[in-house]
Amino acid sequence: MDRYVLTDAQWAKMEPHCLGKLSDPGRSGADNRRFVEAVLWIARTGSPWRDLPTAFGRWNTVFKRYRDW
Repeated sequence: MDRYVLTDAQWAKMEPHCLGKLSDPGRSGADNRRFVEAVLWIARTGSPWRDLPTAFGRWNTVFKRYRDW
């Protein structure tokens, strides 16, 4: 599976608007692109969070960050 939902050009436009920084572990911002792409994957497929592919990280961690967002 190609996990990239966004092109590099699309991500370059979004990246400055994402909270979190590389030094923050887990749901607070370690990998903003992966988080955004996971949310887009859920929105596109309509799948439940538990079906999130592991390439996007642990579904529960992504869900908790989304819920807090």
